[in-house]
Amino acid sequence: MQLHAHRRAAASNIDMTPMIDVVFQLILFFLVSTTFAVMPGISLNLPASSTAQSTATSGIIITADKNDGLWFNDKKVTFKTLGDELAAYDTKNKKKDEIPITLEADSEVTNGTIVQIFDVIRGNGYSAVDLRTKQK
Repeated sequence: MQLHAHRRAAASNIDMTPMIDVVFQLILFFLVSTTFAVMPGISLNLPASSTAQSTATSGIIITADKNDGLWFNDKKVTFKTLGDELAAYDTKNKKKDEIPITLEADSEVTNGTIVQIFDVIRGNGYSAVDLRTKQK
């Protein structure tokens, strides 16, 4: 009498829990790290106002800092090239006086500089200008 050993194929189970944990942590890492990349690099000390209102910034943003730096949206410009950028801005079939311009100026920027910026803005046909401030 011969005895044959019968081997059964063992059912293999793969535990997916560690892989799901790693994928979840990677998703969280990328979600958190991408939110920090959105912040702009221009630091301003905005003037305080007791009547400041929050508005959504859309359209054009012009920024002036205390070191005579001037930006059109995220592009560094001068007074001469600011006029060129405003003239070349795509209005998307809107009138120029309907496009909102937000002016962000450091509290140490002189009144003369702000007047020069307003002259360039009005000289290019824009008239809807908001001055950005912070709440007192």
